[in-house]
Amino acid sequence: MAAAPAEPGGIDGYLSLRDVRVELDLGAARGSGEGGTGGGGGGGFAVCFWLYLSASARPSSVILQQITAGDHNKLPFLALSEGNKLLLFPLRRLHKEAPSSTSSSTWTYTANISAVNECPIEKWIHIGCEVTENVMRLHIDGDLVAEAHLCSLSSASDNQEDAYQICLVGNDAKVEGYVYNIEVLSMLGTIHEQYVENPPSKLSIDYSCCDGIEEGDDGVWCIVGGKASCRRNFIMELVLTNAFGEPVNKDTQIVASLVYADNGAVVEKSRDDAEPPLLIAYEGLEYPAKSRPLPILRGRALFKLKISQLSSKCDNKLFRIYFSTLHAQKYPFLEASSKPVRCISRGRPNRPMGPGKRTNSATVDEIHSVNNRQGFGRDGKVNTCLQSHDQSSVACLHPSKFLKVEVDGIETHKMVTQNEQARKVVVEAPSITRTDSTASDSDSIDGRSSWSGSDRDEVETFSDATIFRYCLEGTYERTTFLKGAASSINVDDLVALANLVSLYSGCSHHRNQIVISKQLLEEGADTWSIISKNKERALWSSAVPEIMAKFMYISHSANRGLSEQDLEVLRGIAGCGDDLGKDEFDRLWYWLYPVAASLSKDKINNLWACTAPVWIEGLITAEEADNALRTSRELLKKPGTFILRFPTTRSWPHPDAGNLVVTYVSSDNSIHHRLLSLDFSDARAGSLQDLLLREPELLQLGRVDRLPTAMRS
Repeated sequence: MAAAPAEPGGIDGYLSLRDVRVELDLGAARGSGEGGTGGGGGGGFAVCFWLYLSASARPSSVILQQITAGDHNKLPFLALSEGNKLLLFPLRRLHKEAPSSTSSSTWTYTANISAVNECPIEKWIHIGCEVTENVMRLHIDGDLVAEAHLCSLSSASDNQEDAYQICLVGNDAKVEGYVYNIEVLSMLGTIHEQYVENPPSKLSIDYSCCDGIEEGDDGVWCIVGGKASCRRNFIMELVLTNAFGEPVNKDTQIVASLVYADNGAVVEKSRDDAEPPLLIAYEGLEYPAKSRPLPILRGRALFKLKISQLSSKCDNKLFRIYFSTLHAQKYPFLEASSKPVRCISRGRPNRPMGPGKRTNSATVDEIHSVNNRQGFGRDGKVNTCLQSHDQSSVACLHPSKFLKVEVDGIETHKMVTQNEQARKVVVEAPSITRTDSTASDSDSIDGRSSWSGSDRDEVETFSDATIFRYCLEGTYERTTFLKGAASSINVDDLVALANLVSLYSGCSHHRNQIVISKQLLEEGADTWSIISKNKERALWSSAVPEIMAKFMYISHSANRGLSEQDLEVLRGIAGCGDDLGKDEFDRLWYWLYPVAASLSKDKINNLWACTAPVWIEGLITAEEADNALRTSRELLKKPGTFILRFPTTRSWPHPDAGNLVVTYVSSDNSIHHRLLSLDFSDARAGSLQDLLLREPELLQLGRVDRLPTAMRS
């Protein structure tokens, strides 16, 4: 019988290679002959474990060594070849072909079993070694990859009680690596069951979910940080998955810190700095990132971060955002680091602008021609100061020209004449007062001014500075702005804002997110009021029927609602457990509403309603789409096979929220993800079939099926 591992400990079953020690009894393999060739039973034993090799692993390195009782020589048992392939060596005192020297130069002349493919680095793989008196087999990731028939040594004499005792040990830290769930099995043919039973975990960054970050051509991230008035939020999402890429629902907490990119040293707070280098936004407040670890919920943790330390104050060094679990012992597979980060302060370009002109009548839609020259002050009120062409002076609009008027029950500020009719706005040339160039920042159009849009006493149109800031800011800042602005202005002005943002940004996808913002927020507030019944939290089970009903109402879906799988995806997006609060509901709603709005369009609605065949999958993640396009872990379905899905990482007001993604197998036998715009306001958009055919790889494959007759253009 083979003995169990002598030291199976380690946190959560993880062991460093230097701590591995497994005692074996070779007597279990005696008399087994050719038994156990795959169906279980017969003599022999098996050793199986998960292996993770760090980047420092080099070819011709021993991973596990064998030591026989009474002999202190360490001989290779598992090693890397010169081609970085796994080698399995026969056991001493059991096989005649066993190695007799620790020198790697003799491995070429020693019988071994070699894997076909290179051993991956910084990735978990499952190793299974089956041993009998005449046969050894190597399994990788549950599959048999190599087998060798060996010659058995004669039985040891009876007076050698320890003749069959052998110990497998790690390579004394010469190879940095880790093992997980190492087991010795007395039954052959069970390695595959061990492979699928309890896979290890790995922490990584989902770069597709990062927001508020600009990446340069050199791959370095550029993040605006520094003082509280300048720095911006940026978002990063961490995923904890098992070796099969499936989300892990462990009770694990992740903490973020700021480190130097060159050596990994923590960026410390200097004496002059009142704030820690890295801050985290949590329930509307900022905290030192180190003091606020976030839990992993359904395999994900969303970090909203800010950097207060500038690279220029640290010898222009680059940083990284470093994430790790709260384990006392650090493991590289439970750590993740971002790309190099350069933290800069926000530039303050002085953009000369002329004073107001023209005295013409204007409708609400046209008034932006004058009001575009206004900005928001620090208090969110309209800023009445404009920089003139002469940069030594500032032109100020006379305050008396701004009077409170009420349009459709909404109180706003407009520039009006004394004799204005009730529903007509007339713009006249403002009086101009000169001030010197030392005007305070609060009176200027400086980029640092607040633009939260939270005041109901604002103008209905927006300055160029406001439009530009919306185009440049991240999703979090856009959300904050629209939540204030949408409740204060009418739909016409939202449309005007949407058109300007699309024009200035060069991206028409922003338009729909701004246009739907008012209804999105109103519907969301009503839905939460019904679900919560004016309480802070509500049970998920009681929220589901109302969420389902709202989804079907907004999407105009009479027959197809949300499945149990769809609801679990929504639950993961919200990041809630058995109950949810307002913040969690908002995360869910900001994702779900744009999807429902897209489905309300006739052509997409017809695709959604069609379930035989299913044209649009339910609400699935990118990982689930990948798995659906595989016939096995290694094999993909035939090229041209595709899945239509809504990306789970794009929420309002992200320009891609509510759009479809086609995930497909390309001609190079790999999986690709392509975004499809659903902006049918563009006459060129055509049918969904046209959109698919515009994808050059799908066109080349020529396997895009024709849509049903009822859904064609």
